[in-house]
Formats: sequence, C-alpha cells, structure tokens
Amino acid sequence: MSKKWVYLFSEGDASMRDLLGGKGAGVAEMTKSGVPVPPGFTITTEACNSYYDNNKQFPDGLWEQVTEAMKDVEAKTGKKFGDPANPLLVSVRSGAKFSMPGMMDTVLNLGLNPETLAGLSKLTDNPRFAADAYRRFVQLFGKIVLGVDGEKFEHVLNVAKGDTRQDTDLSADELTEITEQFKQIIKQDAGVDFPTEPFEQLRYAIGAVFSSWMGRRAIDYRRLNKIADNLGTGVNVQAMVFGNMGNDSATGVAFSRNPSNGDPALYGEYLVNAQGEDVVAGVRTPRPISELQAEMGVVYDQFAAIAKQLEAHYKDVQDMEFTIEKGKLWMLQTRTGKRTGAAAVKIAVDLVKEGVIDEATAVSRVEPAALDQLLHPMIATAEKDRARKDGKFLTSGLPASPGAATGTVVFDPDEAEHLAKDGHKVILVRTETAPEDFHGMVAAQAILTARGGMTSHAAVVARGMGKPCVAGAGELKIDYKAGEFSVNGQTIKHGDSISLDGGTGEVFAGSLSTSEPTLTGDFAAFMEWADKFRKLSVRANADTPHDAEVARNFGAQGIGLCRTEHMFFEGDRIDAVREMIVADTLEERRAALAKIEPLQQGDFEGLFEAMNGFPVTIRTLDPPLHEFLPHGDDEITALANKMGIAPSKLHSKIESLREANPMLGFRGCRLGIIYPEITEMQARAIFKAAVAVQKKGIKVHPEVMIPLVGDLSELKVQADLVRKVAGEVIAEGGEQIEYMVGTMIELPRAALTANKIAEVAEFFSFGTNDLTQTTFGMSRDDAGRFLPLYVERKLLKDDPFQVLDQEGVGQLVQLGTERGRSTRSNLKVGICGEHGGEPSSVMFCHKVGLNYVSCSPYRVPIARLAAAQAALGDTSRDK
Repeated sequence: MSKKWVYLFSEGDASMRDLLGGKGAGVAEMTKSGVPVPPGFTITTEACNSYYDNNKQFPDGLWEQVTEAMKDVEAKTGKKFGDPANPLLVSVRSGAKFSMPGMMDTVLNLGLNPETLAGLSKLTDNPRFAADAYRRFVQLFGKIVLGVDGEKFEHVLNVAKGDTRQDTDLSADELTEITEQFKQIIKQDAGVDFPTEPFEQLRYAIGAVFSSWMGRRAIDYRRLNKIADNLGTGVNVQAMVFGNMGNDSATGVAFSRNPSNGDPALYGEYLVNAQGEDVVAGVRTPRPISELQAEMGVVYDQFAAIAKQLEAHYKDVQDMEFTIEKGKLWMLQTRTGKRTGAAAVKIAVDLVKEGVIDEATAVSRVEPAALDQLLHPMIATAEKDRARKDGKFLTSGLPASPGAATGTVVFDPDEAEHLAKDGHKVILVRTETAPEDFHGMVAAQAILTARGGMTSHAAVVARGMGKPCVAGAGELKIDYKAGEFSVNGQTIKHGDSISLDGGTGEVFAGSLSTSEPTLTGDFAAFMEWADKFRKLSVRANADTPHDAEVARNFGAQGIGLCRTEHMFFEGDRIDAVREMIVADTLEERRAALAKIEPLQQGDFEGLFEAMNGFPVTIRTLDPPLHEFLPHGDDEITALANKMGIAPSKLHSKIESLREANPMLGFRGCRLGIIYPEITEMQARAIFKAAVAVQKKGIKVHPEVMIPLVGDLSELKVQADLVRKVAGEVIAEGGEQIEYMVGTMIELPRAALTANKIAEVAEFFSFGTNDLTQTTFGMSRDDAGRFLPLYVERKLLKDDPFQVLDQEGVGQLVQLGTERGRSTRSNLKVGICGEHGGEPSSVMFCHKVGLNYVSCSPYRVPIARLAAAQAALGDTSRDK
C-alpha cells in the first residue's frame, strides 16, 4: 500500500500542522468543530518535498488518492467534477506550516470549460455570474499555472471597463469576449490551448502550487522570517462557494481582534458580489466588516459568533476568510493572525487578563524581534507602496539598525553636526564610516553607507545610539567632490531629501512620513512577566551616560561593554589623543594622557551613576592608533598646523602606523603592553571615578576588561598593572571598591586555552564580533560583498555576523566557558558582541550556561524576551 499523501478535511485536526500545513490543519479543525466549511482535502507537505525529490513529478500513489478524495467531495456536495448538468468546481490553494500571506499561489473556479460553463449558467439561472467565474478562472490559471504575464490580462480587462466602470458592470457577453481574448493571449504566450479537461486542470494546478513553494517571493519571505526550505507546502482542494452570485453574496477577510493595535473588536473587510481575490487584489475598494451588520445582520451575527468560538478554541487571534453564497455563510480558512509588535503585546496581555492564557504562554507567544517595532519610528507599508509606484524607490542595503528616518543628504560629518545644531534634520551618507565620523553620526537622523556589513562601524555605532542605519548599499556610487550619489539611474544631490528604513534596508527619494512608537503600560507588564522567567542577565553595550540611561530605562542590568575609544571623539579631546599618538618620548606621551584622564574620569562617573549599583564592564583601548589620525593630505596638513608640528612629521607618523591587516595588528592588549602608560591612565580614571561616585552613596562595581588576549602572559602583564593602580587609588580615596579584572575572548586560541587564562581572569566576555571574524577568517567590513550570496545559495544558513554560528563559533564559546570554569568555578561569563541582542543567539547563550548577554540599548527588551523564552523551553510561534 502506498504512503498516505491525501487527507480529507474530516480526517485531520489542528495538531497536524507539520503534515497538512497551517491552512489544512485549520480547515480540518473547523470541520471537526462543526463550523460550516465547504468539503475538501489536503495534499501533504511530504508530497511537496517528494515532488522536488522526484524532479517535479508526483510521488507514486498521489494522483490515485486525489481522484478518490474527489469522489468524497462529490458525495458531500451532491455535485460531480466535470458534469455539465451539475458541475463541481474547486479552489486549489497553498498552505505551509507557517503562514506566508500572498507568497504562494491560488487557483479558483477550477473545473470550468465550455460545457460546465453552460451547465453552471443554466443551473444558477445567472449567465453573468457563470461568465464572470470562467473569466476569473482563465485569468488565474493562465497567470499562475501557465506563466503568462498577468499585466496582459489586466490590460484587456481595463480596456473593456474604460474609465468609469468596475468589473461588476461588465455584461455576460462582455465577459465572454474578454475570456476569449485571454485564451488567445495564452495561446500566443504559452504556446498551448487552454486545457478543458477538469482533471487535467487539477493536475496542472496542484503542480503549480507545489512549484510556488520555490518561487522567488516565497524564498525571499522565508529568508526574512527564518523559515526552513524543507518544510514544504500543503495543497488544499476545496469545493467552491461563490460570493459573486449577486447582492446577497459576498466575500471577505477578518481578524478576531485588530492586528494593528490589538483592540478587541472584529477587524476586516468584505465585498458584495465578489470573489476572494478581489479583496486582496484591490480591484474594488472593500468595505469595513462593521458595515456587514447593517447589510446582512443575521449573517454578521453568525460570523461574529464563529470568530469568538474560533478564538476561544485556539486561544489566540484568528485570521479568517469567509464567503457568503446567497445568504449562507461559509468559512474557508482560519489561522493564527499576523500582527504588529504593538498588537502582539496588547493581545498577549489582554488574553491573560481575560483568563484565556497564562503569563508563560503570553511570553512564549510574542516574537522577540517584533518588539523592535515598539522602540523605533516606522514608515507605513502603504506609504512605501505609494513611493514605489511614484518611482521613488532608490535601492536596498543591509538592515543594519532598525527605525525609519527622513532628512536632507549630507556627506560630511562636520557639516552634519553644524546643520543639526541649527535644527536641520540630516542623513549622513558615507562610503563607509570611521571612528572620526562619530560626531556626525550623533548629529544625523540616520546613516547610509555604500560599504560595510551588519557589524561594521556604522552598524554597531548606530545600533548603540538607536539610530536607523542602512549599510552596504552596494549600488550607491558616491561622489564626495560633486556632492552627490547616483543609484539605479537616479542622482541625489547634497541637500535633497531621502527616507530610509533601517529595519528593512530600503532607501527612498523624498520625504516619507514616519510614525513614532509609544510604549504603554501593557509593554511594562509584559516585560515584567518575561523577567520572571528568564535566568540570563541582560546588560547593554553603552559608551556614554546617555546610552547608559536609555539602557537602564529598557531594563538593562549593567553595562557589558563600554568602548572607551568612542569617548575619545567627544569635543576637542581628540586633540589630546592625537598628541599622545605623535609623541616621541614617554614624558610627552604622559603629558598628553594627563589631559585625557580627567575627561575619561568624568565619563566613567556618568556611567557609574546611571547604572546605580549595577556592574559596568569597561574595555581598555582596543582599536589601532591610526584610526584616530586623518588620512587625506589636506586634513593631515590642517592637523599638523593645529598641533604646531611639521606636516612631514605627521605624515611620517601616520605611515609608521600603517598596517597591512589592522584587524590582526597593533591593537587590543598589545597597545597596553607596548605603551603601559595608556592602560595606567585608563585604570586610574576608572578607579578615581569609582571612588568619587561611591562617596556619593552609589554602590559601584567596575569590571576592567583587557581586549584581544591570545596568551595568559599578555593578560597577566595588563591585569597586574590594573590591580596595582586600583590598589593605589583605593588607598588614596579611602573607599573599598569591589572590582574585577577579566578579559574579552575574541581569538580562538584564547577560547582553547581558557583554563590557563582563567588563572588570572575573574570573568570572560566573548566578543563574538571579532571571534566570528577570526574563526571564519573573514573581515566583517568586507564580507558584505559575498555573504548575502553565501546565504542565498545555502552555503551558510545565516550571516554569521548577524546570527551566532553555533556549530563553530558557538563551540568555542561553550568550550571556553567549560575550560575557564574548570579552573575558576565561579567564573562569570557573558557575550558582548552584536549577537547579544539576536534571539536565537541569546537562546544558545542560555543553553550553554552563560551568566549574561550584552547588546545595544535598544535591543535590551528583545534580549530580555528571548532569554525568558529560552528559560521556558522551545516555544512554538507562528512565523
């Protein structure tokens, strides 16, 4: 006996989503519960996978089971497939495990041919209805199954309607003539006659739905939503019911609650005398579902009761499709409703208040990434659609930092700062950003770069500040001299307005309107529930007191990474840093460092005060020194004049610092080993700040982190120096400061020798950005050129700079943790790379027993929720 590929709706239930897909499981469950559902059957997702395994051939036994199932549908409807006297028509719809709205294909009215068309016309005594049904079938089948350009059909239809009529105004004769023109287009474009045998039509349509699983839009949707390609789609074959049989018929889509804001009221649209695709395609303007109550009160009340019943049954918001045929309501589909982040939180909280679900279920149900929508400005989808229609779409890059912004284009960070001070909203456009651009990035509404990846300088800094950023928009051709950039045939000049969405990577010409998010009491309650369940602490990567305050407001339990070099670009202090770099003697270097020390101390005091008793991890100087110096001749000359030295001397110094591979060069702990006075100054600033703040009655917990350690000897030299300075400052200040000295594990060798490194280190923080670079041997700033193709071609499942590579990098994290704790059982371990705010990476950190994750301030709520879901176990959420 062959494998079972086909299940009648009466044979399935809601637990069979993997096998039947979400739609098939939904209609089976509705059938089981007594809701009025047209009969039908589902072809399994396994059949779809077998179809691809067999070179797009149906698996053995599938077709025989389909024809048997059709007999059951015939018996339940009293109609016969292909019978001119009483024809059965069916719809053929896709339905994967996770809802993918509009990403795959549907065919309606299948089974019509000239003979059954005449029978349908006679049976309904409605020739216009029958002609319209046939027109729709030929149009859909031609486009979806035979691959004809749908615009050609639309052109014929629009010519027939003219400027003043709608499709409902076309007569039966006009519809018949349109259908014949459609058939000619099919013959011309597809090279075949339109098939008339109903079972041949059905076979074609099932194959087309299977094929749509690997269509471009479906693949793109799965990439975006992290849905696996091997799940396959089910195919649902269902007896047609008709919403286009007159003014007592209708079709619509509705949610049991508002999916935009979560309000507990029916939300949806319907059309009288129409079929389902009319609502979605926008052929006519639908009417709000509330108007159905006045137009067909009895049917509305029945639908409202069913919506309530289905929501109670599934304990979640339902997205329902329905058809009214001559006053009788039919339910075609129910599935978990897609919703915005704001709606997801409100609905989860309301369902708990209503006693429908418990707090753990509420926390498990909200996708962590959806919280981004609550924290950043957004551009509405309709606004983007209008912009695309008007030709304003420019390009796409990497969605490096979420949120939307509009502003005028500037190319120079100094100008960005100047204009922002005068109240102008600007967007900083750069080929790539460097640390010296920081002031311009602070001033800008958003950042757009032509190069760089998800963990490039622009991306990391923007996320830390909560600013939108689109990085690696490789189609941009930036001409700084001309003050313009060109992309896809359009030229945008300095001062022109652009809009960008850092959550999607889209860039548009002109000013698109954005909406500001608002945080409600529901959000606070929801996050409190998340905190009840999570075991991982969540810290923030923060470099300024402002960032630290933002992080605390979002629930951060400390700072997991303060990058002291970012402080060097504030105001005029960069001058002192540059003096230190060009100094020829130790005395000159110490003199320059003496100017920086009180400024650093002030920064650290601000961080300690903002954290108010929570730990603050401060990384000593990490980047190579050349990053603090200019590189253009004019800039070098200007700086030399400002410093009172010969330009040739500054040129020579910059040349001496030039490295072939700076990422692996003179940086991290190597700077502090060769120039111990730098580490000494920073340690003194840290502990002086700690003493000063603790004297104000605020408990302080500094954690000094030595970066880029590859060997125990490196850490020992730096840790000894930090502890020596700490002892001196604490003795002078008369305050007992509880502090720790640890290291950032960023090199594979450090992870492999973690048992030795833990002899000195009191904590580890895995710097997964650099650990990913050094494990894969790829630069995060250059990988944007090829990594998207790697993901597209499935060489890698995800971009490892966005999602932690658990198999390789993750193995080093786990191994380093285990080896470190074998030496020091109470070793505190966390991660501070950008992965600290990525949900699946947070779940991995929970699994391997880390103490905390640290991420940019605006991702703290996301990390808190992901940590809670990790503690609650593997959760099942609709994608």
